[in-house]
Amino acid sequence: MNAIVHKVLFVVASTFLTSIHALYAQPVVIPIETQSNALVLFKDSAGYVTVGYFGKKMSNQLEYAMVPSAYRQTDDYTGLSNSVYTPSGSKNILEPAISVVHADGNQSLDLRYVAHRINKVDDNVSILELILKDPIYDLSVTLYYKSYFKQDMMEQWATIEHNEKGNVILHKFASANLTLKAPSYWLRQYHGDWAMEMQPEDSRITHGIKTIDSKLGTRANLFQPSSFMISLDKPAAEDTGEVLFGTLEYSGNFKIDLELDYLNNLRIIAGINNYASAYTLKPKEKFTTPTFSFTLSNQGKGKASRNMHDWARNYKILDGQGDRLTLLNNWEATYFDFNEQKLKGLLSDTKKLGVDLFLLDDGWFANKYPRNDDHTGLGDWQENKTKLPNGIASLIKEASDVGVKFGIWVEPEMVSPKSELYEKHPEWVIKQPRRDEHYFRNQLVLDLSNPAVQDFVFGVLDDLFTTNPEIAYIKWDCNSIIYNAYSSYLEQQEHFYIAYMRGLYKVLERIRAKYPKVPMMLCSGGGGRVDYAALKYFTEFWPSDNTDPLERIFMQYEYSYFYPSISTSNHVTDWGKQSLKFKTDVAMMGKLGFDIVISHLDEKDLLFSQQAVALYDQVKNTIWYGDQYRLADPREGNFAAIQYMDNDRSSGIIFNYLVNNRYNQGTAFPVRLKGLEANRKYTIQEINLYPETMSSLVGAQEYSGEFLMQVGFNPDLNTDRKSVVLKIEVVN
Repeated sequence: MNAIVHKVLFVVASTFLTSIHALYAQPVVIPIETQSNALVLFKDSAGYVTVGYFGKKMSNQLEYAMVPSAYRQTDDYTGLSNSVYTPSGSKNILEPAISVVHADGNQSLDLRYVAHRINKVDDNVSILELILKDPIYDLSVTLYYKSYFKQDMMEQWATIEHNEKGNVILHKFASANLTLKAPSYWLRQYHGDWAMEMQPEDSRITHGIKTIDSKLGTRANLFQPSSFMISLDKPAAEDTGEVLFGTLEYSGNFKIDLELDYLNNLRIIAGINNYASAYTLKPKEKFTTPTFSFTLSNQGKGKASRNMHDWARNYKILDGQGDRLTLLNNWEATYFDFNEQKLKGLLSDTKKLGVDLFLLDDGWFANKYPRNDDHTGLGDWQENKTKLPNGIASLIKEASDVGVKFGIWVEPEMVSPKSELYEKHPEWVIKQPRRDEHYFRNQLVLDLSNPAVQDFVFGVLDDLFTTNPEIAYIKWDCNSIIYNAYSSYLEQQEHFYIAYMRGLYKVLERIRAKYPKVPMMLCSGGGGRVDYAALKYFTEFWPSDNTDPLERIFMQYEYSYFYPSISTSNHVTDWGKQSLKFKTDVAMMGKLGFDIVISHLDEKDLLFSQQAVALYDQVKNTIWYGDQYRLADPREGNFAAIQYMDNDRSSGIIFNYLVNNRYNQGTAFPVRLKGLEANRKYTIQEINLYPETMSSLVGAQEYSGEFLMQVGFNPDLNTDRKSVVLKIEVVN
């Protein structure tokens, strides 16, 4: 063979080997696509898996592999800066998603690709399972990515397990580890306290770590909820900009780390708060994290919220496509001061008002230490013989006789220091054995890590339903946070916070297994426990004890980004100085209820309330199931405007409220509507008018959808018309 042939063969072989090397050097691309977006994972030749792209879906999947070459950032010294689940103790130099101590005491972890598979649940839902394993230690992590195609929603969680020759200590165990790439990032987070829930705060994210967390044990969202927004490049507006909505499905201590790293990438690490919660994982035991849920929109905050609403109604909230009951609550009418005769009068008022149900609130129980204020009786769930000598059954019969349903309040996780339960079972109470007790709202929390306590709490509900199967509604309250965390049941106190939440979910699972249909309100002194893990068991939640309608406009506006209106309970009460009409209009933007003394209403107020309930029954489906559009932000002007439009774009409701009472304030400019069809004709009519008042708006005028979306419609808000409700209908 001559030299020329040798040379040709050498070139061919070299080219072939180079091609093979290049082929195997290319990352394996694992795309997770929804209708509009793609989260793309890359596996490199060493087995490391990273987030390579998260953004708008591309038409050609092959081009995802080209994404990394488009960036010219600082060197990634470890190759793990955008890891799908960053481990600690090896070559990682950034905040970890997982940190462990192995059975032999070693604190390093290295996670490499083992396998992945995709399970298509149905035409809309798919689950990617990604298995990672340490090449030295027999410890593995399975990451789950559940995608909802039509809703552009994703959920992520993890399962950790091992087969080492002893226990492994988990010091951190996040649910998700995302990476975003943009020139800059803007955060909207929320803070608050009792009666001041969902106060928004906007800031630019700077280098380092921003942490949103809770260490309260219960009522975990009291000071900071686990829902947030991140805008990419610039703050997103309602209909423009790229924005991620995130929320953790967990009712206990949470932690969300937002790390802007030296590469100018934003890393989101979300999960259970590892504060005081090192977890001892036994061989072959599986530790499953809660779910982190998120959606990405390149059409602003409004699109992201509609994605989340649709997902929540179809997949998360109990009976999210079902009906809801309007109600009259006795709390602000009587507080603890009531008797059977007074309640029977309120039952008659319930029928007179026209709502579906009467709700008996706190104060109906306990005998040795009667529940006449909030210092006594919690835990003693027998009917108070002085207030209810004939028991709850007589009230249920009275409700049936007048033609309404009956619901009742409970707070089964809590105990009063002055109660028979506390005297009989002090070991069931969360408290440090050698420290002074410290109370939140004059009560303590029962230890749900204890199976006996789980049985007791389940029994509270089970006994009520068994004795009174006609009970049609439960208001489940939770008013205390956890001080002096200690369980006399647990051997490992560092498991306490996690074990408590597992115990709560076990109780709720048992209740729903036996009583799957009964509507339940998730109340926690207001919005202290609002998340999608809890809403699997509850049909609705109580946003705040603050029912001043002006305050509620602002709160409900922010809640509505993350939770659909069918899940929010809004009551007309005596809070606030606004008119009854204003209060009712605000409460109609969700599940309507009343907490007023009907007998105190004058003739016109009563007639208005009756007409409003009847009107609400006609339009509630549009409010509950329709697409929501925010037309005017109360924090950015003198008024708020919120629109709900049904799915076929033929009918809608628009709520308009004046939030600034200074001289000559109102709607000088028209309000642009959204979600219409440009070529269709619509009429707009003012509804829910107070008796003997006339609308200032022109009736029967036809407008094109194009006109209403480009020019708009003026609701004529002013100091004499502070609340205006409009109905928009297509012209057939």
